[in-house]
Amino acid sequence: MDDLDERLIARLQEDARAPVSELARDLGLSRTTLQSRLARLERSGVITGYSVKLSEQREASVIHAFVMLTVEPKQAAAVTSALRRISNVRRLQSVSGPFDMIATVEAVSVSAMDTTIDEIGALPGVERTNSSIVLSTKFGR
Repeated sequence: MDDLDERLIARLQEDARAPVSELARDLGLSRTTLQSRLARLERSGVITGYSVKLSEQREASVIHAFVMLTVEPKQAAAVTSALRRISNVRRLQSVSGPFDMIATVEAVSVSAMDTTIDEIGALPGVERTNSSIVLSTKFGR
């Protein structure tokens, strides 16, 4: 990957539905060259798919939280598997520091968030949780 690939990826992260002709123009490439680069990035696994970016109004209507988890020794795989089955858990990351993992959680209401956080805390292998509800998003990329 070179600087041009990085710029292409950044541009796709802004708008994955941008027409190829627009992307080519923005990056100073021919349409054919841009399509070849996209195909190469997809074949190599750098780009594995395209996603939907929701409106600010939709995002504002959803409650977001970060749930930090402390996991019992040797239970990370089991906890990960169980969290994967909870649909409100959107992302799970392993981290350094006082917690072992951070789960990004979304819910449509406070009660749904409360239920999800309780469900996470009750999982076998989860020693304790600490939750932070997102009050506002200053910017996103």
